[in-house]
Amino acid sequence: MKIILLVAKAKNQVIGKDKQLIWKLSADLKRFKNLTTGHYLLMGRKTYESLGRPLPNRTHLIITRNPDFVAPEGHHSFHSVEEAIIFCTNLQLDRVFVIGGGEIYKASLPLCDILEITEVEASPEGDTFFPELDTQHWKEKERESFPADENNEYSYSFVTYEKR
Repeated sequence: MKIILLVAKAKNQVIGKDKQLIWKLSADLKRFKNLTTGHYLLMGRKTYESLGRPLPNRTHLIITRNPDFVAPEGHHSFHSVEEAIIFCTNLQLDRVFVIGGGEIYKASLPLCDILEITEVEASPEGDTFFPELDTQHWKEKERESFPADENNEYSYSFVTYEKR
């Protein structure tokens, strides 16, 4: 099973503020939908709550410390990233996507095989950050860069990293 981390991050590692995305990047949202539809998404409870509802055609794996949290029907909750990964392994999934937030990225990064990062050419203020990548462990495999336009507030690059 491939564990694929998916994130949009600014040059200063910011990924969010006040439990919200902090930029308008239509292309990133389309890429997210194309990559994740039909798959399992691993996320923290705050990230899940920020979505407002389960995303269609995806199964949500929600990590929470709250023992009273109940995942919606058809979705699952766990108390650790490792528990969720064991669950996915037992289901014999071919892939699972880690979609945030900051603490979940930090906990799951050593377990990931592929990183799909949208690098946003901005340095906004934020309260949630992506950990610094150790280039000894990750190798850039592909990069596509795009200018800002009417649907994308900042210039950005889609970058794929593979574990060395």
